[in-house]
Order: sequence, then structure tokens, then C-alpha cells
Amino acid sequence: MKIKICGMKYPENILEVGSLLPDYMGFIFWEKSARYFDGEIPNLPKSIKKVGVFVNATSEEILEKIEKYDLQAVQLHGSESVKFCESLKNILPKLIDIIKVFSILDTFDFAELKPFEDVCDFFLFDTKGKLPGGNGTTFDWKVLKNYTSTKPFFLSGGIGIDNMEAINEISKTNLPLYAIDINSKFEIEPGLKNINLVRTIRELSQQIKN
Repeated sequence: MKIKICGMKYPENILEVGSLLPDYMGFIFWEKSARYFDGEIPNLPKSIKKVGVFVNATSEEILEKIEKYDLQAVQLHGSESVKFCESLKNILPKLIDIIKVFSILDTFDFAELKPFEDVCDFFLFDTKGKLPGGNGTTFDWKVLKNYTSTKPFFLSGGIGIDNMEAINEISKTNLPLYAIDINSKFEIEPGLKNINLVRTIRELSQQIKN
């Protein structure tokens, strides 16, 4: 089970978390976020993919951040259209993944995802809340049984250590759960991760087989 640590902000903390070799680290480029990132990313192991998180940004803004921070993936957390994703995919370097986020509460019509399948590399399912992300609550994962696509997805939304047993059960199904995305439940304050909790979730995630 791959793991993404999102909402990174402080250089020393980034290096601490990076030493645990998560598969992905997320940097939020939405100015209204308490985890908004505008610093410098220290040198990280090459195995860690850096993800830029954007909310209704322009293609130009996304490309500028990709070049500045050497990003390997972009996460679209707003109301980006199929057309926007398609046009972005056509101008991005081939090795950069597009992760499209969809927010869920109690129900969701997964048929909405069909047009996005050819223009995104991954989906990410988060909890619908007041903010685009980082609300610290989980949605009803039972709704995932209605997911019929083969497109791999990240699971997000208030995930904590106490959710790992349920995640392990999901991994035993035919669902293409690719990675878990953690953030607020592992923080001392917004953007500052508790290294001991991150170490624990990293170890637990490595025990789960997709």
C-alpha cells in the first residue's frame, strides 16, 4: 500500500518525514490553505514523488510550480473540468501524473468519473467539507462498493491510525485502492507533522498488500 503525506510546509519537518521514504509528499499551492506552501523544498530521496496540490489554478500557474519545484504529479482539488484535465495532460511532460479529486459525503454517483478516465492517471476520494481538503473527517467508505472503474485511486479524508484495519479490509477486495493520503490526523499544527505518528502509519501501510 503506497502512502502520501500531504500538507507539508516546514523544511526540517519535510526532511524528517522524507527520511521515512513515503511514496508521495504533497505541497499545497492554494493560498487560502493553512498549509499553503511558498518556501523551498529541501533535497529529498529520488524515490519520493512530489505532488503539487492545486484548487482551480490555471495551466500557467501549474506549469510554473512544476518547473520551480520539480514536481512529479499534480493533484487537482477544485472543480476542474474534463476539458481542463485533457488540455493539461496534453501540455504536461509525459512522466507527470494527474490526480483528480472528488469529494464524497454519504453518497456519490461514480458515473460522473467516466469522462475523466482518459484524462487523469489517478482519482482521489476525499471527504466533502467546508474546505477543499484537510477537514479531518472520513466519508462513509461503504459507498466505494459502487465504484466499478479500474482506475486506481487514493483514499483520503481524515485518515488516522485507527482506520488502518478498515483500509486493510478494503485492500482485500477487488477495488483498485492504490494509496492512502494522510494529513491532519498526523499534525502537531497545520503543516507540521508528528514524526512518530507518521513513522507508525508508514510501518502499518507497508504491511498491507494491494
